[in-house]
Amino acid sequence: MKFSAILHRIGLFTCVLLIISCFLPWMHYADATITTEAQRTFTGFSTYQNQYGKPGKLLSLIAIIVFVFMLLPKIWAKRANLFITALGVGYSIKTYVLFTSCYNAYCPEKKAGIYIMLLSTILLLLAAAFPDLKLEKEKKV
Repeated sequence: MKFSAILHRIGLFTCVLLIISCFLPWMHYADATITTEAQRTFTGFSTYQNQYGKPGKLLSLIAIIVFVFMLLPKIWAKRANLFITALGVGYSIKTYVLFTSCYNAYCPEKKAGIYIMLLSTILLLLAAAFPDLKLEKEKKV
């Protein structure tokens, strides 16, 4: 099996993994001003009073678009996929820095979800950089 075919399958699996990671716990803040324990654990879709937004929405949208474009055997889809995954990596790095930063002398405890999210976007970029595409030879006239 070719390297690009293996990366193609890893990319499809990673799209699903990115969506799942948005539902997993990302951070746990031991802030005494947050009243309930459930509100102290942040995911990609829920933060305390929505202060950090919902980055899981955009990351899930990116994963769905990348999944569809990976299945299309067109060169424009592969090029668009590379651009979209590069945006996804940038956004995931920004999200990682935002969520893991300390505030008011409270440093969060990082959970597995944030690492899975960051790793999966990097794997998506790698899979998009080496697409599994068979090009037809040009016919000579």
